[in-house]
Amino acid sequence: MFRKLTAAILSVILLSPGWLGATGLTLPFALVPLLWISSSYDASRRSWRRMFGWAALTFALWNVATVWWLWNATPVGPVAATLASTFFNMIAFMLFHTVSKKGPKALGYTLLVAGWIATEYWYTVGEFSWPWLILGNGFSHETWLVQWYEYTGVFGGSLWVLLCNILFFEAIRARRNAARWAAAAGMLVVAVPVVISLAIWGSWEQPDEGTAEVSIVQPNVDCYDKFNGRAEWQERNIVDLLTEVPAGAQFILLPETAVPRHYWEPGLTETRFDNEPGPFWQELADTLRSSHPQALLVTGAFTNRYYAAGLQPRTAVGNPYGDGYYDDFNTAVGLDSAGRTQLHHKGKLVIGVENTPTVIFDLMQFLVIDLGGVVGQIGMGQHGTAFAHAGMRMGPAICYEGLYGDFYGDFVRRGAQFMAIISNDGWWGDTPGYKHLFTISRLRAIEHRRAIARSANTGMSGFISARGDIGETLGWEKRGVISAAVPLNSELTFYTRYGDYLGRIAEYLTLLCVLYYIAYRVKRENYLVK
Repeated sequence: MFRKLTAAILSVILLSPGWLGATGLTLPFALVPLLWISSSYDASRRSWRRMFGWAALTFALWNVATVWWLWNATPVGPVAATLASTFFNMIAFMLFHTVSKKGPKALGYTLLVAGWIATEYWYTVGEFSWPWLILGNGFSHETWLVQWYEYTGVFGGSLWVLLCNILFFEAIRARRNAARWAAAAGMLVVAVPVVISLAIWGSWEQPDEGTAEVSIVQPNVDCYDKFNGRAEWQERNIVDLLTEVPAGAQFILLPETAVPRHYWEPGLTETRFDNEPGPFWQELADTLRSSHPQALLVTGAFTNRYYAAGLQPRTAVGNPYGDGYYDDFNTAVGLDSAGRTQLHHKGKLVIGVENTPTVIFDLMQFLVIDLGGVVGQIGMGQHGTAFAHAGMRMGPAICYEGLYGDFYGDFVRRGAQFMAIISNDGWWGDTPGYKHLFTISRLRAIEHRRAIARSANTGMSGFISARGDIGETLGWEKRGVISAAVPLNSELTFYTRYGDYLGRIAEYLTLLCVLYYIAYRVKRENYLVK
């Protein structure tokens, strides 16, 4: 009992550092203690239940250790996230445990790898998702180690971690020559990706397509005050900061929901029946004309869209002040000095905050995870968008969209030559949460080979190269402006072209393994009966 508890805790300790601002280099060994626990049990139902308990304890503690900071937004946050993530982890591991006890060992290991990656993939494609603990995300501090993500995405990192754990475990438990072969195979699996990554890291060069002069603004507005009035102060804060932007800026980034109040599309009017943009939008356009006539201002805002009855999407709600329906959107707005606008609607919504069907929200409002500005079910964008300006194209990803490699790639497939991420990170306080959200952006840069300019309300704003290197940053509770020449790139990586193909392959392989196991068991039982 004590040895198994120690092993479970050891797995938690080895799984967690990559999400706590430390290193992901412990991940290739992190599941070895849990695999040892599995190997100590037989095929009985009683043993299965015990293994279920140890696995659930391990994965739950891993989640608690890495997402505890959600508590700062709501006490229910870490509980909800832990239940969802642990559930998917358990599917893969208990499939492995069951099959390894009653079927071929190779089939069990194949199910562990394929099932784990398949469930991680489900995190990213499901409407309600929480892809924080994808194993490949754990290397966000070791970008020199995973330059091959431009071919595989983060699921390649998960595949690498799982194979390493299996081979090292087999090396530990094997005897004599088998141990040496397993150890050699394990070292090969570790060494080859490292060598490939270092070769790419040392030789990769940014294409010579010019640069964009980008200025990042970090307003440093308290997240909890932001949505409780003070709109005039926030507007004056933005205008004051714009005076610090260099005259030659071509793109100026403000964070998610930086502009207070709600506005109606398409003209960003204060009411649906107005003909002119709201006064603050006009002031911003005037400011650009006078000080930055060549710049595109990209900022987060709340927008509403009206639908006539019968034409509304499922996310729309009835208009309490008249006929028809409307959607609230978390929107990225591109505004130039002529007052022209471009819009991108956030397409990956935060579970329990922005993606909560109205009926469920009304019944379970106390359970929402407070991660963003609009609470309830809001409108959902369908894809990434590229804003065009001065002969260049940039992708305006909004906060949570930076967690989804394939969706993020949609901005690039639509022509983005560099990426912006606008975010509102202050909900969780000065914790590992906002720091890891920033470092995960480094993996997106590698996957698609696009430099990133990231503007946060407070937390971590800064520049990231297409190789994942961090440039100038503004840290926690810092107010100000930073600027840089951001390189452009129009080439598409293998991963950008094909997206999460490893996840899709894993789904089919998992199904085939399960079907094979069922056929194996039926054949074996029939043989025993005869």
